[in-house]
Amino acid sequence: MEPFTTLTGRLLALPMDNVDTDQIIPARFLKTTSKAGLGRHLFADWRCNPDGSPRPDFPLNQPGAQDAPILLAGDNFGCGSSREHAPWALADFGFRAVISTSFADIFRNNALKNGLLPVIVDAQTQQQLFSLVQEDPDIRLVIDLASQTLRLPDGRHLGFPIDGFSKVCLLEGIDQLGYLLKQEAHIAAYEQAHPPRVDTCIG
Repeated sequence: MEPFTTLTGRLLALPMDNVDTDQIIPARFLKTTSKAGLGRHLFADWRCNPDGSPRPDFPLNQPGAQDAPILLAGDNFGCGSSREHAPWALADFGFRAVISTSFADIFRNNALKNGLLPVIVDAQTQQQLFSLVQEDPDIRLVIDLASQTLRLPDGRHLGFPIDGFSKVCLLEGIDQLGYLLKQEAHIAAYEQAHPPRVDTCIG
């Protein structure tokens, strides 16, 4: 997993509330256990007409969409059923962060485990960002994970929450297993200093 330190990039706006995981990646694409290639099925039922042709008005089909590493979403993003394929598809398409006023808990946890940063902002900031993207699709934001700040085009810095463990894993580019493996020396030292006790029974 690639470390997440500072991300500078364009915003792709998806001004829709309550986007559920079945729309992010429809169930028919869940047969794979590989992350590779899922990006082409991201929002498949919204991106494509019934005949498979792309809908030109959908944001992900706009020119330069794959050059935007930040998705600006509506409220309650990632609701619905639990499926790790949803952040897999978003990351495979090229997104490194999603901005919303709120995320479904399971989606947020799955995203953090897969290198996708969920950034929570207030409703006023969200609407300001939607307006800015509408005025200028090429605006860029800076997300600094170390300081947990979002730098807006007008120079303002806004903080966003993230738990300490997920922050460390994202900064170092490791998952939960990777974090445990990095503690192998400490674990071995503890085990050596605390040998297992053997109970003996006298009968």
